[in-house]
Amino acid sequence: MANIPSPTIVWGDIMGDRYYVTDSDLSERFPIYTRANVGEVFPDPVTPLTADTALFDAELGWRDAWIRMGAFEADEFPDDTFCQLGVQGGYCYLNASLIRLFGERAPGLSWQAMDEQFFGAQPGIPPYEEMAGDVRPDLSEKIGATFGWVFGQQSLSDLTELTDDRRMTKELRDNRPDYTTWTIEAVWERYLSLVPQHRVLFSHHLFTTYMATVPVGVISGVATAVGRPDLIMPIIAGIGEVDSAEPSHAMWALSRLPLDSKEFEDGFAAFLYEYGSRGPNEWESRSPSWETRPALALSAIDRMRQAPDSANPAGHHAERAAEREAASAELLAMVEADPATHGQLAAAIACSKAWLPGRERTKTNNIRLIHEMRMAMREIGRRMVEAGAFDEIEDFGFVRVAEMPSLFANPTSLTEMVRERRAEYDRLVQLEPPFVFVGRTDGPDTWPRRDAAAANVLGADDVLAGMPGCPGQAEGIARVVLDSNDPFALEPGDILIAPITDPSWTPLFVPAAGVVVDVGAPLSHAIIVSRELGIPCVISATGATRRIPNGARIRVDGSTGMVTVLELP
Repeated sequence: MANIPSPTIVWGDIMGDRYYVTDSDLSERFPIYTRANVGEVFPDPVTPLTADTALFDAELGWRDAWIRMGAFEADEFPDDTFCQLGVQGGYCYLNASLIRLFGERAPGLSWQAMDEQFFGAQPGIPPYEEMAGDVRPDLSEKIGATFGWVFGQQSLSDLTELTDDRRMTKELRDNRPDYTTWTIEAVWERYLSLVPQHRVLFSHHLFTTYMATVPVGVISGVATAVGRPDLIMPIIAGIGEVDSAEPSHAMWALSRLPLDSKEFEDGFAAFLYEYGSRGPNEWESRSPSWETRPALALSAIDRMRQAPDSANPAGHHAERAAEREAASAELLAMVEADPATHGQLAAAIACSKAWLPGRERTKTNNIRLIHEMRMAMREIGRRMVEAGAFDEIEDFGFVRVAEMPSLFANPTSLTEMVRERRAEYDRLVQLEPPFVFVGRTDGPDTWPRRDAAAANVLGADDVLAGMPGCPGQAEGIARVVLDSNDPFALEPGDILIAPITDPSWTPLFVPAAGVVVDVGAPLSHAIIVSRELGIPCVISATGATRRIPNGARIRVDGSTGMVTVLELP
């Protein structure tokens, strides 16, 4: 692991363009920020505790990953400010400038390729402009050597560090102590002891994420060059071993059991033990998980219970796996006369079986660790509720690291401050931050509400163009769902229309006939899972949740990215 200095970032100085306690400095050298991809990780604002700990170590882990792959040197990142991450109005952003620069430095990639894989088709993103210091042939050579190694890893078992991380995080769950017997100071120290491990796991996550761009880039390039871009999505679907899809398969099995049976009771208990770390907004320790709020999982199982046996995700996966084999063979046959291209394509298809599911494994490893951090903090929250200091257990999220000693010494001394931060957080949750900005945003007072109606609502026979997410066609009733905590409006056979999805949404994919997402890209977490489950999906359908009338009958074509309104409600 590279020895990278820890930034001395000051969070929460609310002045100038800082609008919430978690807002950070922004990079002047790398000025383009986006909600793409990170909106799946942090769909809601970041709380003070997460900003001071998990987000801080995520920045450091990202730097570790960049340096490991040879894309950047440590001195390109100033010590006194965040670079890869930024927070505005409480919302977390990724630095698109850095990601694009990686594309420019990496052999065989480009800034356009990175935009396509990570950001999808979204409006308002300015073109890349070369700056002094961008071109680094020495770093391009290092990246090329890393890419050469990538092609040699052709199964998930080849990525041994991910298997070791998986074992470690599972052991954390197996060995979770009884925090009720610990002093509050000891519980806090336990939380702090877990935080540095997040830096390591996150660095593995980001390294694997960028290495996944290599096979996808080759497959996309070849398919586009021969005039068959329609083969791209089938080739990267139906791979198997996708950890983030496992809970949906387990939920389906539970949904086939009688609800009041001992078999279901035992099975659900085992499910919570294995997958209890999952849930909405998984990277935020304040958020509920399936273990802390089992009703979230039970409601998803209930939706599946009403679905016909034909909705079994295992069957859909088998179909996608067969399509993958056929599409791979077809594309390889088209370049057979060019041995170099054929060899590179074959290697890319083979190693995609390691890197695409590997990305989801690294994410799951991080989620397990964050959940163990969550469970420690919930014990602190429980005691603060008993002491009259918190209104709810999750209020621990509104206390910063430096304030914890004061909280323990005099619990009620921070009560009003916590309430004020929670009230402002709740206000920000109702808003939709800009998808991309350069330099800084205009601030939350200018942002629309998430539930605001669109002026250009689609009518009968109108078509909304997005990007192919998962192949296949489906027709059904459009159900606009803005919160994965509330799946009850979705009936089996409906088309799920969602703003942006993290893997906590994916159990809702199973009973749905199809999925349409406002924001997404080929390497979005939820899109990888939708392809694994075999649900026709359209991504980057800008404004879908506002423009598609709830209750309309629509057709979703996951192969072309088109959504057609067939009949108004």
